[in-house]
Amino acid sequence: MDIIITIIYLVLFIIMMVFVFSIGMLRPFMPKKEIALVLVVAFFIGALGGAFFLSPIYSDMPEIASSFEKALPGNEETLYLDVSSSTDINKLRSDLSNIDGFKSLEETGITIPLWKFSDSEYEYFNYAVGNVDSHFKNYTVNKTDGSIYIALDNYSSSEALKSFADWYKLVFGGPISYAQVHAKVIISSSALDQVEEYLLSKGIVASSIDGSVQSSLDNANASMISNTEFTLVCGGIGLVVGILGLFFDSFVVGKRRFNRFLKTKKKR
Repeated sequence: MDIIITIIYLVLFIIMMVFVFSIGMLRPFMPKKEIALVLVVAFFIGALGGAFFLSPIYSDMPEIASSFEKALPGNEETLYLDVSSSTDINKLRSDLSNIDGFKSLEETGITIPLWKFSDSEYEYFNYAVGNVDSHFKNYTVNKTDGSIYIALDNYSSSEALKSFADWYKLVFGGPISYAQVHAKVIISSSALDQVEEYLLSKGIVASSIDGSVQSSLDNANASMISNTEFTLVCGGIGLVVGILGLFFDSFVVGKRRFNRFLKTKKKR
């Protein structure tokens, strides 16, 4: 939210609280039975002001907290991407490298969806995949969804996919039409917004993000109460302000009497 709008909303809420306080100060001119009505009105105005003016500010608190992390030098974010094998990873890396704060893009693995394996097929793929290519040292055959995950170690996704597709065509006689490439992007925290904006323009959304900014967002979101609870808290603030207004005269009179008592005691 814009800083000017934030200030305006805060000022408007304060004005509403001044109005509530002023209503409370009218206690000497109202019947005692109407005091309860004043407190109800104070709570309602506080809740209304919280819902319309403070709630939008409160909702932006995680973003405000994360903005401090983005400003700190040395902070890094790690974005995990799952993209189609048709994506030009080299061009993606080249484009990201033009963004100030980009550090690296590493292809971590590929997932090849096939079909739900029978027990014999599962055993076969578990045995055969490791022999397809010497780079396929770390892989997982998922029997339930019928997919094969191959971790990449100093090996590009295009090379790994070509190697597997050639073997698959030789053994099964069909092509591999699709695979999912997993990549890890490391950037400075200050570049997070710009990198996310670029990725979104390419139809890519990070599957997960690790780093100081994301941690501050997660912590802030975890500690925040719901909008309904926040509105009730604002109503409580209005109630407290109303009570202060109702008993302000009594407080002032009591303070004067106390000061007068102290002066008399000093004279003695």
